Amino acid sequence: MDLSRQKEQFSIAWVRAVVSVAGYAVYQPEVDDDSVDLGIAMRGGRGTIRSPRLEVQLKCTAEPIWQSDPMRFTLKRKNYDDLRGDDVLVPRMLIVVCVPEHVNQWLDQNEERMILQRCGYFLSLRDFPARPASQASVTVQIPRRQQFTVDELKRIMDMIGKGQRP
Repeated sequence: MDLSRQKEQFSIAWVRAVVSVAGYAVYQPEVDDDSVDLGIAMRGGRGTIRSPRLEVQLKCTAEPIWQSDPMRFTLKRKNYDDLRGDDVLVPRMLIVVCVPEHVNQWLDQNEERMILQRCGYFLSLRDFPARPASQASVTVQIPRRQQFTVDELKRIMDMIGKGQRP
């Protein structure tokens, strides 16, 4: 498997681990032609929207972007356009999983623990502006405080359940 596919699979596993601990389900579209890699579904809920959902585009990088605040990450314009705007039924967001440079450092495990190295960060592009058609890519800024954690995912899903957009 090439490095790009390894990053893709690792980011899926990383997000699935967070979603699992939060107590939600993951679904995966059969075709990714709309910049949605995974969907997250909550059963029931405590708000006005029953069974809220969130769709995410996953990216994985070994670049040390996590060392600055805000982090700068470059997206293809197609992904940027698919993730921005408020005209989708299910809210969307970008999750960037940062990993060490060497693949053998991504995972640390023994009989007592399994640690997936580094961290994931999220960004909602809902209110981001349109870009010129000639622009092939867009660099976004992600505040380091926007870590994709179990507690943060629960907060986001509760917000969606109340009819609010992240």
